[in-house]
Amino acid sequence: MEPVRTCVGCRTRAHRSSLLRVVSIDSVLVPDERAVMPGRGAWVHETSECVDAAIRRRAFVRALRVSGPLDTQTIEKRLNGYGNKVNGSK
Repeated sequence: MEPVRTCVGCRTRAHRSSLLRVVSIDSVLVPDERAVMPGRGAWVHETSECVDAAIRRRAFVRALRVSGPLDTQTIEKRLNGYGNKVNGSK
């Protein structure tokens, strides 16, 4: 039985393997490919629609319990195909 998580963008429940875990390091959103980085994480579908909705609704800020704005450039670049090697990913 695979764990189920909720996407912070579209608020639908999905299997953990179909979602991307995101953590905040020094107010920068960082994709956590292997889902092993310490701290709170937020789960999101790896689509521009879900990520844009989460950014627009400030869902990452609430889910990660951080104060102030987050730098979302890393996650946006990853969706556009740049930075696929972030965080030692495959």
